[in-house]
Amino acid sequence: MTHGTRSEGALAGGPAPAGRHAVVVGGGLAGITAALALADAGVRVTLLEGRPRLGGLAFSFRRGDLTVDNGQHVYLRCCTAYRWFLDRIQGAALAPLQDRLDVPVVDVTRPEGRRLGRLRRDALPVPLHLGRSLATYPHLSLTERARVGRAALALKGLDPADPALDTQDFGSWLTAHGQSARAIEALWDLVGVATLNAVAGDASLSLAAMVFKTGLLSDPGAADIGWARVPLGDLHDRLARKALDSAGVRTEVRTRVTSVSANDGGWSVRVPGGTLPADAVVLAVPQREAYELLPAGALDAPERLLGIGTAPILNVHVVYDRKVLARPFLAALGTPVQWVFDRTEASGLQEGQYLALSQSVAQNEIDEPVATLRERYLPELRRLLPRTRDARVKDFFVTRERTATFVPAPGVGRLRPGARTKAPGLYLAGAWTATGWPATMEGAVRSGVGAADAALGALGRPRPRHLFAIEEAA
Repeated sequence: MTHGTRSEGALAGGPAPAGRHAVVVGGGLAGITAALALADAGVRVTLLEGRPRLGGLAFSFRRGDLTVDNGQHVYLRCCTAYRWFLDRIQGAALAPLQDRLDVPVVDVTRPEGRRLGRLRRDALPVPLHLGRSLATYPHLSLTERARVGRAALALKGLDPADPALDTQDFGSWLTAHGQSARAIEALWDLVGVATLNAVAGDASLSLAAMVFKTGLLSDPGAADIGWARVPLGDLHDRLARKALDSAGVRTEVRTRVTSVSANDGGWSVRVPGGTLPADAVVLAVPQREAYELLPAGALDAPERLLGIGTAPILNVHVVYDRKVLARPFLAALGTPVQWVFDRTEASGLQEGQYLALSQSVAQNEIDEPVATLRERYLPELRRLLPRTRDARVKDFFVTRERTATFVPAPGVGRLRPGARTKAPGLYLAGAWTATGWPATMEGAVRSGVGAADAALGALGRPRPRHLFAIEEAA
C-alpha cells in the first residue's frame, strides 16, 4: 500500500454507528475480497487504501492515448477463487477463458530458423489430455518427451502440503527424475517461471508441485488460460469499487494507516486526522508493512515476515506502426523474451499494434536503463516475430514491479503465516500468507476469503454461502 493523503470527507473520528464494524487495511485483491466477504455477511466494513486507486499490483495507468496495464496478468480455469471474484464484481465477461488450453511456443535457436510448437489439451481425461501435445512437442527429443511423462506421473503422487517438500528445490527433484537441462528450460520453466517467478532450481518443491498438480494434473480444463480484454483498472478498480459501494462498504483511498492497536476489547486504526474504532481488523498489505503495523505479541515470531523475500517482474511495452503478431500471445525459447501478449484492443490503440512482454525472474534487469533494454529486446523481437523487421517502433517503455511477488524459495512455507494472529480480532491477508499458492491473483483472493472467514467466526456472523462454495471448489 503506497503512502498517500486521505480523500476528502472521509475519516472524521467519533463513535461508529451500531453494529459490528471491520476495517480492512489495503485495497489490493486480498483486501477487496475480504471487504466484500465481510459485507456480504452483514458486517459494516471500511476499506482503507493508501494509493489513489484499488487493485494493488494489478492496475492500469494512462500513457498518452493508451491505457496501460503495469504488467500482464493471467489466470487459469483452476483459479476458482479469482473466478468467483470476477463474478462477484460482474467482470467475468471482460476476462474470458480459452475454450481449451493452447499455448504457441516459438524456439529461435534452431539452425533451420524459427520453429513453432504448441502446448494444447485434448478432450480426454487426465493425464491423456496432454498426451498428444507432449508426444508431438518439437522442442524436446523423443527421449526427453518420454521422460517428461514419467516425471509428471511422479509429480502427481506428491502431496504439496507435506512440509518436507518445502525444504527441497524443484530443480534438483526434476534432475533426479531424469529431466535434462533442455526439458527444464523448454517445458518445466516455461510454465514455472511465469507462475512462480523463479527458475526450478530456486523454487520450493512444495509450491511447484502445487502449481503443476493443480494446473496440469487435476482436471483436463484446469490450465485453460484467461486474461482481461480490458484494462485491469476496469476490473480491479472501477468494477471493484462499484461492487464495494453496492455492498455498503465505505472505501477510502489516499488514506494511509499509521498504527493499529487494541482498545477496550476492540481495535483502533489510526490514520492522518482521525481514528477508526473496529471490532475486527484485516491487514491486507505487503509483508513488511504488515510487520510494521502488527502490535506486539500478535505473532510468535513476527520477524519471519521479513524473511519472506520479494522478487521483481519487468514488463517491456512496444508499440509498432502495423500488426506484427497474429496470435493473442505466445511463449518463447532461446531468447531473453519470455511471453508476448497483444494488448492493442485493451489499451485503446487505434492504429498499429501494442505488444507487452512479461519478464519474470528479472533480478538482473529490473534496474537497467530503458535505452539498454531497448537495445536488448528490439533485436530479439525481430528474431522472434519476422514482421517486426519492416515495422516502425512508435513507442518503447518499461514498467517495473520491484516487489511483484514473494520469493518462492525452499523453506518459505514455514515463514508464511495463516490468517489468524494471536491478537483476537486481528487477521492477515495477502498472497504472501499461507494460502498454499504462489504469489498470484488466485492466492491473493484466497487469502482475503480466509481472513474474512476467520473474522466472521469471531464476530459471530454466519458465513456467506459463496465462502463454502470457494472452499469446496478448492
